[in-house]
Formats: sequence, structure tokens, C-alpha cells
Amino acid sequence: MDWHQLLNKARLGGRSAKDESGRTAFLRDHDKIIFSGAFRRLARKTQVHPLATNDHVHNRLTHSLEVSCVGRTLGIRVGERLQQRQLLPDTVSATDFGDIVQSACLAHDIGNPPFGHTGERAIRAWFQERGQRFLAMLAPEQQSDLTFFEGNAQGFRIITKSEYHQYDGGMRLTYATLATFLKYPWLSVDATDSSGANSKPGKYSAFVSEADAFREVAVATGLREISPGRFCRHPLAYLMEAADDFCYAIIDLEDGLEMDLLHWDEVYALLQPALPDTPEVRDLIHSDLRDGRKAALLRGKIIERFIEAGVEAFVANHDNLLGGRMEGDLISHCEPAVRDVVENAKQLARSKVFEHPRKIELEIGAFEVMGALLDGLIEAAVSHACDSARNYRHERIIDLIGRHSFPENLEQMPEQERIYQCIMRALDFLAGMTDNYATYLAKQFSGMAETRY
Repeated sequence: MDWHQLLNKARLGGRSAKDESGRTAFLRDHDKIIFSGAFRRLARKTQVHPLATNDHVHNRLTHSLEVSCVGRTLGIRVGERLQQRQLLPDTVSATDFGDIVQSACLAHDIGNPPFGHTGERAIRAWFQERGQRFLAMLAPEQQSDLTFFEGNAQGFRIITKSEYHQYDGGMRLTYATLATFLKYPWLSVDATDSSGANSKPGKYSAFVSEADAFREVAVATGLREISPGRFCRHPLAYLMEAADDFCYAIIDLEDGLEMDLLHWDEVYALLQPALPDTPEVRDLIHSDLRDGRKAALLRGKIIERFIEAGVEAFVANHDNLLGGRMEGDLISHCEPAVRDVVENAKQLARSKVFEHPRKIELEIGAFEVMGALLDGLIEAAVSHACDSARNYRHERIIDLIGRHSFPENLEQMPEQERIYQCIMRALDFLAGMTDNYATYLAKQFSGMAETRY
């Protein structure tokens, strides 16, 4: 692979991209995402704690903004280092790296359904347990998209199909930004773990409904195909992933402190190996500031250390990244102190934050909400696709989803494809909901909600 093709600034569909005064094509990607409705709704979507009433706890929007800041710095610093080594084309600037990674970071969670990863699991469980009769109507690769529903793939669907120019390029982002977004560049049917023939698919970044757009992006940026249907990552995707990992490793701990799920002593003991041993840090540690304030003040110092380590790891592995031979994520190649702190932070969050009874209670409720919505939405979508045995309730649900939002050429599609496309449109509607709206609408579907005016 080479940087000239990897940084392809043409837009999806082969559309030309133009730079404006003070705004490059890649920076325009950033603005398109920021101003989208899908991005705005992240403000009411779970990061870790569903329907948290504490305003200081992160949601998907604040998390995405923070990740984008770290990603931008990672990108610019990597770009500067590669420029110094004369490894970049003359037409590429370090800020191009920053803009691309920042844009991909902004969009990295845009496809998450209500209630975060719990929402993903709820959708998968519904199709595996209650939606079998609908699966029987579909091809195996279509079934895989539903039974292993993935927020990453829903995100790619949003930015390439459903947002702005519906069914005509979506946000029409540059190929470079779209390729950087593809954290797992393969479809669900190509995501099976190599450990066994019957293994469940792992993570993936595109549904079969976006297979054409996915391959177009991969070819346009010159991603190396490592096996049929599976491509190596774009090198900048490693920076997006690292920015995400760096942020939530720290942010989950901050939220744990804020909600009294963690104690300062255990958080400090975990972070200490990666903190600079300076008088400023020592004074801060022993000050009378409340624990949350201490964590906030240390955040900048620990993230700076993370960024330095990430840049060094990227530059050291540059040839493997361009060759598509990189093994593991970028953090696994960082200096041991940083690598261990990130991993230990994840483990502490999993054991003490993610398993807290309050979070478990809310997740159980989230399953019920998602199940109630899927019962109504999928039945209505299939009824709409088949144009048979409709009832008034189904008609009204289709009106709620929006008749205009279904593909215009539905009638020309074979029945199987028509059913799949209608189900995917219903999932677009569901995945786009905020936690609050999903909860409200589930009550409405059951006739138990108060009327809104």
C-alpha cells in the first residue's frame, strides 16, 4: 500500500472533492459528521451507564468528541514524524492525517443503537430467539447481519447510505476517511473466527447491504485483500482505535469515581506507572482536592503519555502498517508501562464498573425495551415488504418510520431482497433512537405511555 492512494480524497461514488479556503476535503468530512442528526443524537445514548441521571457521566457524544481530540493529535504528530523522514507525498500535510483521524473518530460510535453494547446484544438475541420466522425468509449472509448485528456496520451504513443523501452516498465522505473508519474491514459472513468452522462471527464493519460501497472504498484506497472478502486495515484506522482505547481506559475510571463505584486509591495505583514523577504531580496527588478533580487534572498528563507512546509505536511499525502485516493493535506495540496501564484500566472497569448491580438492572430493562420495539417494527417492516395481511397497526408503524425512507425501487426487487431491505430500514429507525426515545416509544407500543404534545 502507498500513502498517495491511502489518502484518496475523492468522495464515495467517485465524486470529486475540492479543497476550499481554510477547509480541506478532509476537514469538510469532519464538518459533515458534526452537523448530522445521527451525530447529534449521540448526546442521549449510553456510553457505559444507561439512562444515567448524573450529568457529569459521559455519553456517546462527549466520548466521541474526546476521542476525536486525541485522534487529531495522534494523526498530526504521526504525520509530522513521517514528513521528517520523507515518507509522505509532497501533496500531503501532517494536518491531513489529523483531519482524517479526527473525522473517523467522530463517527466511530455513530451506529451504536440505544443502550450501547446492550442494545446490540438485544437486537442479536431477538433475531436468534424470537425472530426465527423472519430469518427463514432471508439468505444466509442476510441472516448473519441480523443475528450478529454490529454497531460498527450500522455506522458504515449511516455514513454511506442513510444520512443526508439517502441511498445515494449518504454523507459522501472521502475514501480516506471512510477507509479509516473501517476498523474491521470485512462483512459479517467473512468475520468468522478462524478457531473453528462453527465459530460465531466476531466484529465486522459492513453489512451485506453495503457490500458494494465497502468494496469501492477498499479498492479506491488500495487496501490489501488478505483473503477473499477480508482486507487489511487502513494504517490510520490503528490511530482511531488507539484514541478510542486511550480515552475510555481513563474515562471509564473517571465515571466510576463520579458514581462512587471506584476509590481514588485504586485508580491512582493503576495509573501511577505511566505518570511523570514530578513535584507538580506529587503535590496534586497529596492535595485536598476531591477525587474527581484529581482525576480530571491528571487526565491530560496521562493522555499525553499515551499519545507519545502511540506515535512511537506507529512510526516504529510503519513498514508493517503499509504492508498490511501489522499484528495486534497499536497499543500492544506501545511501551510496557503504557500498554499495561491501558489493559489494567479496562480490567478494573470490567470488574467494578460494568458489573455494578445498578448497571445490570438498567441493562435488563433495556432488553425489554428493545424487544418490545422489535416486535412491532420488524413485523410491520416484513408486512410492508410482502404487501400482504397488513393491519392498521402495521400501517401506522410504517408511517412512523417514514414511507419515503424506504428504497424507491422496492417493487422491482425480488421478494427476499425486498424483505431484507425493509428489515434493515426498520433497524435504521431503531438504531437511530436515543435511550430516552426508545424507552418512551416502547411504552407507547404497549399503550402505557403518557401522551406527548
